[in-house]
Order: sequence, then C-alpha cells, then structure tokens
Amino acid sequence: MTEMVQKPNLLIIMVDQLRYDCLGYSHQAPVLTPNLDKLASEGMWFDRAYNHIPICGPARQSFVCGRRAEAFGGLWNFSLGMRIGALEPTSYSWARSLQGAGYRNGYIGKWDVHPTYDPTHYGYDLFVSSDEKYRERTKARYPELAYTGGFFGEIDPLPLEDTRTHQTAAMATALMKQLSEESAGSPWQLRVNFQEPHLPCRPVAEFAAMYPPESIPEWGSFRETFANKPYIQSQQLRNWEIEHYDWADWAPIVARYYAIISQLDDAVGKLLAGLDALGQSENTVVIFTTDHGDMCGGHRMLDKHYVLYEDVVKVPLIVRWPGVIAPGSRCEQFVQTLLDLPPTLLAISETEPLVEHRLHGESLLPLLLGAEPAGWREEVVASFNGAQFGLYTQRMIRTREWKYIWNCTDVDELYDMRHDPHELHNVIHHPVNKTVLAELRKRLYHILYEDGDGIVQNDWMRDQLLEGRKG
Repeated sequence: MTEMVQKPNLLIIMVDQLRYDCLGYSHQAPVLTPNLDKLASEGMWFDRAYNHIPICGPARQSFVCGRRAEAFGGLWNFSLGMRIGALEPTSYSWARSLQGAGYRNGYIGKWDVHPTYDPTHYGYDLFVSSDEKYRERTKARYPELAYTGGFFGEIDPLPLEDTRTHQTAAMATALMKQLSEESAGSPWQLRVNFQEPHLPCRPVAEFAAMYPPESIPEWGSFRETFANKPYIQSQQLRNWEIEHYDWADWAPIVARYYAIISQLDDAVGKLLAGLDALGQSENTVVIFTTDHGDMCGGHRMLDKHYVLYEDVVKVPLIVRWPGVIAPGSRCEQFVQTLLDLPPTLLAISETEPLVEHRLHGESLLPLLLGAEPAGWREEVVASFNGAQFGLYTQRMIRTREWKYIWNCTDVDELYDMRHDPHELHNVIHHPVNKTVLAELRKRLYHILYEDGDGIVQNDWMRDQLLEGRKG
C-alpha cells in the first residue's frame, strides 16, 4: 500500500433504488452515465455486488451498524405498515468509531435509520437535511409548482440547478468544503445520500429528451407469465393496477428512469468536481453505491417489494482510491455491499470496531489491493420481511450457478442463473435439481443461523428449510 501522510478522507455517495445494469459501465442497459463511468475507470468496479435486504430503511440501518437487519429487528420501513423498531442510538456505529479515531464526519440527505434521532446521534458531527431545505426553497421560489404524475413520474419543469439532484449536489459540495476547512489537516468522512432515482422519476426536459420511449428496449424478463411463481408476485400487479400494462405503457416510465439516472450522474459529476477544486481528490477514497435496485418494469413489476430478483438485489459498487487501487480494476468476487463496507471503512481508516460487536461483512481491502484472499465467500444471502402491502418472509442464497429463494408461506424458487439469467423459469420441482437444492438450503441455513436470523431459530422453520417440508 502507498504510504500516506495522513489517513485518507472518505466520500461515500449513496443513491436510492439504482439497478446494477443501469450504469453505462455495466454495458447492459443503454443509459449514459459519463461521470460515474469515469469514476469506475479510475478505480474498481464490482461485477457481483449484492444488497442483503432490498428495502430502504432496513438496508440503511444495516449500513450504519454493519449487521443484518434481522439481528436488531429492522425488518421493514418503520414509516409504513405495522409498527416496527428502528436502530437505536445506543447501537454500534462505525461512524462513531471513525469519530473516535480523529475523523470529522458529515452526513447529508436521506436518513431512514430512526424516526426521531438524526445522524448526529450515530457518530456524525454535521448533518444537513437536504430534502427539507430543498422543499422549503422550492416552495418559496415556485409556489405554484404541482406534480401530478404520481408514482409513474413526469417531466420536471424546474431549471436544472433548482432540481433536487443538483440542489443536493450543491449542498453536499458546501458541506464537504466546510468539513475540509474545519478538519484542520485531520481526515474527514462525508456520506452523501441522493434520493434519486427512486420513483417517481422526474427528469428535466434536457435529460428526458435523451431517451425517446420508442427507443427503450424491453427488459429480458418482461414477458413474465408467473407460472409456478409465488402468488404474491402477480398480486403486486393488481395492487399497483398495472396488470394490463404492455411494453408500450412501460417504455415511457423506463425512459424517465434512464433520464433521471443521467441527470443524477451529472449532479455526481459536479460533486466530484467540487472535490477536485478542494485539491483533496488524491487523498480521498470515493465510494459509490445504492441501497438496492428497482423492478421498473422487470417481470412487469413496479418498485421492489416481495421479490428477490436480480433487478433489486444486484447493485452497482465503485471504489476509487488514487495511488492504491489500480485504475480500471474489476472485481468478480461476491460482495455484500452494505455489510462489507463497514469493515472496509474501518480497515481503510485503520480503525478498530468494538470487540464485542460482530460485523456481518468482510473487509474488501484485500480485494481493493488486488489480492485473491483464500476462503472468500462463494455466495451472497438476502432477505425480505414485508412492506406496505403486508408481511411476507423470504430468504435468498445466490451462487454463480444458482439462486434459491425460500418463501416461507408459498412455493420456493430455484433459478439456473447460467441458462436462465432473467429468472423466468422456476425449476424448484425438477427432480434433477434435488441434490443442489439440498446443498443450497443447508448453506443458507448455516449463514442465517450464524448471523442471528430468528426465522431459523425454531425447529419448525429449521425443518421446513433444511428438509423442504412445504406440504
């Protein structure tokens, strides 16, 4: 590792609901993201980064403490549905560890960790509620502004510099400058949380014009029939009243999703330009990722609930560390993004976590340095517990060849990922898959048990998983 005068600064950029295949660097969907592509080309791009729970609140709470949501009870968004607990300020926070090691920490944007306590109770010195400031500013400047497109989005009539993407970037740049000045030579950590491209997508006309709906290709999974799939998936179409949508209906929605991603990329570019202007890019680790993906018409579905398809669990992850990570690096190992980043940040900053607090991820530092550590994981595990339409328990294990999804109250799912990458054909009942299914169930059980998931802590559910007792 390159010897450094001081510990590196940490700039963590998290966006909301961004699919892995919707960055230009993935070479999949036709989305233009020149600034993020440049960032990836200057650092490391992860081909197999996965979210461990694809819903906003639990994912973000897990990121704060480095543990699976089931271990502390953050099962679904506390703002929707039945009452649920949240991550309390007394819980471990890696930001607090960094703070104790001399870092000055700043946080801006979406929180979703606790309904009462803000980031300053979890190890952050400065917090800017950018969405609140954006709403106040917009109401004062554009009192007649009204959006009518609902969840399906529309064109934003605001000037680009007044949109939420660019206001967030401007406020984040100012906060970064403040942290740099107040740190007085000590390192700083800034977490910037954009709300885009979470629906409803509202790009300005300039970016919307880049994606005519007639040019938007169908997702590979769009011709979903839901044959031999859990009932709740087809029910979701009825919940959203989209059961009769064809691609002609979806194409404009997907086009706006692409457009807001390109607009978001432009805003991120301005934030990175602000880092350059401070003269601190060479000693700053920049991390870009998201909390989870978005169906956005994949499997004909909207949003991200009640499924563990690649659309929502596979996510982009970029890490740039000048002088340490070789430009243009790619990592093909399985990564649990929001679980692996906490120990990674502690390792980069040479900060130790509390001994009694077991983190559920692994440090990515060896991978960032180009090593191939022996015994690295060969699978990722994800979960889902419920959302605004009710509770529904799922657990997933994904290897390079297979994905198995344990649906506790419906048919399980098994996908041959090499021959069916779009997850259209559930082969759970094929006799030829009996051996691999038993092995996947066993591996899933041991990971869930080790990480404190209560769903496997009783005999009934343990036997259902290990022995496939579904009736």
